[in-house]
Amino acid sequence: MSLLRSVAIELRFAARERTLLLWAVAVFMLSTIAVGFGLVEVERQHKTVQTLIKADNNDRSEVAKKLEDWGSAAYYNFHLTYDPPSDLAFAAMGLRDIHPWKHRIRMLALEGQIYERDVANPSVALIGRFDFAFLAAFVLPFVLIMLLYDLRVGERVAGRHDLLEVTVGRSLVFWGARAIARVLAVFVSLILPLVVAGIVAGVPPFKLLFVTAMVFVYLCFWATICFWAASWRKAGSVILMTLIFVWVLLSVILPALGRTAIDHLVPIPAGAEILMLQRETVNDAWDLPRSLTMDEFFDRHPDWVGYERVSGSFEWQWYYAFQQVGDQRVEGLSNAYRHGVMRRAQLSRWFSLLAPPALIENLLQALADTDLGSAMEYQESVRAYHATLRSFYYPKFFLHEPFDKSLLQNIPKYEPRH
Repeated sequence: MSLLRSVAIELRFAARERTLLLWAVAVFMLSTIAVGFGLVEVERQHKTVQTLIKADNNDRSEVAKKLEDWGSAAYYNFHLTYDPPSDLAFAAMGLRDIHPWKHRIRMLALEGQIYERDVANPSVALIGRFDFAFLAAFVLPFVLIMLLYDLRVGERVAGRHDLLEVTVGRSLVFWGARAIARVLAVFVSLILPLVVAGIVAGVPPFKLLFVTAMVFVYLCFWATICFWAASWRKAGSVILMTLIFVWVLLSVILPALGRTAIDHLVPIPAGAEILMLQRETVNDAWDLPRSLTMDEFFDRHPDWVGYERVSGSFEWQWYYAFQQVGDQRVEGLSNAYRHGVMRRAQLSRWFSLLAPPALIENLLQALADTDLGSAMEYQESVRAYHATLRSFYYPKFFLHEPFDKSLLQNIPKYEPRH
């Protein structure tokens, strides 16, 4: 009897197996809830972006009525930056609950604005978000364990095992077909809500197909482990506890040990440390001789050395110069932080080869553009945008260009990554 024919027969038997049907329904409901929560969260973030864009435009219109010079225009105008969720973000929200995906920045020192974070939901930060990636990576292996650990033990207890093997002849095909039928039932229950949600969200077919294939290969990995353990001539409790230990080892223990080891190997400065140093630099500048600040500024911007000084205790050129000096002072710490977190992420990806649940979750987050690399790319886009703002305003400060409100329309606008 061919494997395909055996699988077809086992699928018909599986349709009448109450335990399997209950697990399949449970998986289908969990998958529906996971992608449903994801779609709702993505829609909420899109609405938040649209609301912020409208509020930002209104705010700038109101501010423009009160402006009298370029210095105050740069000071009072906020500029919205944001990183909208991708088409697949509903399936793997990733680090969007940890790293900010929106900022309203000004022409002041930037690094402090970047490391000021939104107040996150503490319960989400503690337990993480229940999404499709978490369900597929960590919950589904447990379901497969419960369905496959007694693949043969149940027949042995009932006294039918040896008779079945003699009757079917090719026992490996028979037991393999039975295992495949159970895995397919679980896989379809898991993937069907994702496919429907992906079509609704406008995910490209090739990306949806790739995610489906990747999840299927992952389930086959766990099914192989379960099928091998189920062949042992041991008590069902021994097989079950062994598989649960493997699941806990790969899903919890190894990722935790890896994270601890990587954090120890690659120390990074804290964002709060960067924020405090920048604020101290900016605040101290008020009490320092103006020449010290300007000399440090001119080291990076020699084009403005010959600007015409303004008599008096205050000038906008000096004010924005010490804002930039604040960024320059923390540049080393900021670079160390970025390089450190990316190095940690690189080591984590390599280590996840030993922990498949973490590997599949990381891959889904990368496809959904919600991983650490995506968060760092957004930060870099904010820095690049802030640089264009400085390029727009500096000539107006240092060349004493007359203030013209109509030119406010030329202020660079932020372009999101996608």
